[in-house]
Amino acid sequence: RINMSNKRDLKRTINYICGDLFTEGIAASLYGEEHNNDNTEAILTSILVMHSNYIRRVSHVEPGMPAKVYFNDLKDKFSKEVNEIVDQLNNLA
Repeated sequence: RINMSNKRDLKRTINYICGDLFTEGIAASLYGEEHNNDNTEAILTSILVMHSNYIRRVSHVEPGMPAKVYFNDLKDKFSKEVNEIVDQLNNLA
């Protein structure tokens, strides 16, 4: 079973990663060679939505699913989304 300190650590990690991604998005929009505000705005919005979604999912484990399986799946999906956003940010720069 996942205890509260593990949930707190997971939320903290999600906050740090999303904060760093958002900062990178702002930096890319300000200092990147191409100034495509629509793309930048879409990426920043997707970071905020992803953050909200995963923080909510940490707090509310899916009923009937073992906690370990649920959190491993959550971490895998979060990592995949983070990698997709990093690729999008790299394309902005």
